[in-house]
Amino acid sequence: MSTFRAMSLTQRIQWLRRIEWDPVHWLRLTLLVTGRALRRLWGRDVMLYTGGVSFFAMLAVFPALAIGIGLYSFLVDPSEVAHQAEVLARMLPTGAQRLFQGELERLAQAPLQAVSAQSGVALVIGAYASHRGFKALLAGLSFIHDEEAPRGFLSFNLLALAVLIAAFVMLAFFSTVFFYFRFVAAAFGLRPLAGVSWLYSEWTWASVGLTCAMSLIYRFAMSSRQVAWLPSILGGITAALLCVGVSWASAIYVEQIAHLGATYGSVAAVVVFLIWLSWSVNAIFFGGAFATEIEIMLEHRRSLAALPDLRDGGPRLVSGPES
Repeated sequence: MSTFRAMSLTQRIQWLRRIEWDPVHWLRLTLLVTGRALRRLWGRDVMLYTGGVSFFAMLAVFPALAIGIGLYSFLVDPSEVAHQAEVLARMLPTGAQRLFQGELERLAQAPLQAVSAQSGVALVIGAYASHRGFKALLAGLSFIHDEEAPRGFLSFNLLALAVLIAAFVMLAFFSTVFFYFRFVAAAFGLRPLAGVSWLYSEWTWASVGLTCAMSLIYRFAMSSRQVAWLPSILGGITAALLCVGVSWASAIYVEQIAHLGATYGSVAAVVVFLIWLSWSVNAIFFGGAFATEIEIMLEHRRSLAALPDLRDGGPRLVSGPES
């Protein structure tokens, strides 16, 4: 972007003229990048990383609930916390919702001392599982990105810890903003807020939070060198949209297509939760593959645009603004 600011007015006009404005061209280009991203995702052993992330996420989510309710118990009524978390659980498929809400009800009705003691144990289990899950996520993204210079043992573990802490901070921030808008709209009956229901919808804030989080991860953590902003943001948007779509698709799959209760019996809710997790992780990995293919395409176009200038001995000019 700094290159674009440094351009003169004439150079900016020339750059705008070089842009292809034909929508068919952009549709063809989108399909090409999507196909390459799918090939990058399916043509490798990404399923191993998907299984690892899903397992550790499953291991960490319920200790995280115990920690959250244990912390909030000192500030507000645990039942209020359970009610707020129940709103977020609406994004899960029906079977997974029952599993999630059952654990919330158990923790909300437990004595404060029991919840606090359980939170101490859960902190150890949750921290271990979360750290391992983020390590598997970053390792999978590096694998998808074809990382040539992987990080060392210490730097990789520190990076996973930093991403874990940043993820919890962003989760707390977006959850606070989300519940703030819902509280203001319900308590004060503000008509401007009532007229824009999407502003305090869990789907809106989940999408925004996922887009921001994944864009930052793709840019700073997917590779040892920073990925450009444009591919990172496009990959983050793609991952967020797919994750939201996965929640809808999972609900349709387990409610109308596959009757898992007949096969798995009492553990069907756990199976539904794992299906939703694995599909969501695949959506995140696809976002990384999509960002990688866009980055490769942009680098290729810059190289082609620089060839005439190098041949003439003139200065090297890029075809567009650098991110």
